[in-house]
Amino acid sequence: MKLSVNGQEAYAYTGGKVFDATLPVVVFIHGALNDHSVWALQTRYLAHHGHAVLAVDLPGHGRSAGPAPASVEAAASWVIDLLAAAGVQRAALVGHSLGSLIALETAAQLGARATHLVLVGTAFPMKVSPALLSTSLEAPLKAIDMVNAFSHSTLGAKPSSPGPGSWLRGGNRALMRRLQSAYAATGQGNLFHHDFRVCDGYTAGIEAAAQVRCPSLLILGESDQMTPPKSAKPLADALNANCVTLPAGHSLMGEAPDGVLNELRSFLARSQP
Repeated sequence: MKLSVNGQEAYAYTGGKVFDATLPVVVFIHGALNDHSVWALQTRYLAHHGHAVLAVDLPGHGRSAGPAPASVEAAASWVIDLLAAAGVQRAALVGHSLGSLIALETAAQLGARATHLVLVGTAFPMKVSPALLSTSLEAPLKAIDMVNAFSHSTLGAKPSSPGPGSWLRGGNRALMRRLQSAYAATGQGNLFHHDFRVCDGYTAGIEAAAQVRCPSLLILGESDQMTPPKSAKPLADALNANCVTLPAGHSLMGEAPDGVLNELRSFLARSQP
């Protein structure tokens, strides 16, 4: 679905169903150098089982016009403006990695209008190693390969969606390369380095958590090298959140798609705002 947000074209995937803002709305926010497609299984299921889904492409990513947001706070304000453009009053927020910080900040800004908060592959602070930050600037394709190695605990998909034969690292690498190239072609610069700097620069996580008024859930990967489960504890404590650990690396939606979906289904069903 295409929307106009602050005079720029924005895109949100609706899970293969016509968007209906009268249903319970779930907003999905992707991570660095990703787009809406990383949520394929989760969004389609919820859209066909009683929810309205908006899996956004952040500005400068995928089908949404740039430039990319300058900060987590700016990205959260954009999400709120997108909700207004879609006619949404209240929503559940689900975010992965950088998107988890944006979901957190959005929930803080929305207050009682946020019904649920789910942070996938999260940490606070979400600092990026100086070596990786430097490589993302000087050799972004090399950094993409590094991140894909760090983000996956396995080479291929298990029986699930996608199924055996799918190359998780290769698919994600292709997506990241395409987004990096498309952003550079518009003359807006190095999207990968930009997203990493936004992650690294966010300092308001605990203050934002104190403003969140809805139930919260953290879904973490037990083999996550990018945001190890122990690094999520300050955020979990500040949110008084439930925590679930799945057998996966950082890219949980690809490695443990059914596990992520099942936790989302259960949380949305049992937790009332």
